[in-house]
Amino acid sequence: MKNKLLGIEIERMPNSVFWIMKQMFKVLYFIHPVDKYIASFGIKKGDTVVDYGCGPGGFIKKASDLTGENGIVYAVDLHEMAISSVKDLIEKYNLKNVKTILAGRNSTTIPDKVADIIYAIDMFHMVTDTDSFLGELNRIIKQNGVLIIEDGHQPRSLSMEKINNSGCWEIKEMNKRFMTCSPLI
Repeated sequence: MKNKLLGIEIERMPNSVFWIMKQMFKVLYFIHPVDKYIASFGIKKGDTVVDYGCGPGGFIKKASDLTGENGIVYAVDLHEMAISSVKDLIEKYNLKNVKTILAGRNSTTIPDKVADIIYAIDMFHMVTDTDSFLGELNRIIKQNGVLIIEDGHQPRSLSMEKINNSGCWEIKEMNKRFMTCSPLI
């Protein structure tokens, strides 16, 4: 599935589109706070969490609170404006356990096998090389770790097909909003 904006294939959205998305999320998260949603991910004190495709950082403060001072939250995105937005949140709320990572195309500088939980919210539909993406997530997850992944703007059946074809994830549970996966490798 090719992602297109005005007929042009994209994986990284233009700055103007990112800015509009950020404003829309501010309104959405004001109406529907993320606290209850992110609490359903099972994040515990001391966990290492990766918010992959963190966007403007709507989940970062709550993830930081849930992991506590002994945990780490990696805020990962391939858009510079996302990283800048999260850095503003780090400063505003003094989030000492949050680290920003400007990702390359499906790669990060996060060490191998460190993440207890990775979540990828409303971004999977934008990934053009899903095997590399899912392989990178598998590289950084602990053997007993959990991947929480939303379909984004694609049918659940397509998300399931991509995950199953990756050869490195097993879908354990599904609900209306996301799938919970375990690493195979």
